[in-house]
Amino acid sequence: MKTKVPEVPAAFARQHPTVWRSFENLANQCHEAGPLDAKAQRLVKLGIAVGAGLEGGVHAQVRNALAEGITPDELRHVIVLGLTTIGFPASMAALTWVNDYAGKKTKRTGRGK
Repeated sequence: MKTKVPEVPAAFARQHPTVWRSFENLANQCHEAGPLDAKAQRLVKLGIAVGAGLEGGVHAQVRNALAEGITPDELRHVIVLGLTTIGFPASMAALTWVNDYAGKKTKRTGRGK
C-alpha cells in the first residue's frame, strides 16, 4: 500500500514524470526480485534507512509500514536491533524519527523486561 508522497518528491514527480515512473518501476522490480515477503521487505528497508542515517527515508518507511499494518512496536524493534551496530546516539535519533509518525507511546514487550 502506498501512502501520499510528501511535497518535495511529489514536486519532483510533477517536474520529471518520466524519471519518477522509472524510479517507481525500479522500486517495484526490486521488491519482486527475491523471496522476502512485504513485511520483511519494509522492515529491512527501514533498517537500511536507519543505518544510512536518512531521516526522510526513515519517515517514508514508517509511513508505509504503518499503512501496511506493521505496528509501532515492530518498527521500534528494528531500532533496538541496530543499537549495537550503529551506536546509541544514532539509534536514539532514529527512534525520534520513527516516533515522528508512530507516536511516542511504547509498550514494554520482549525479553529482559
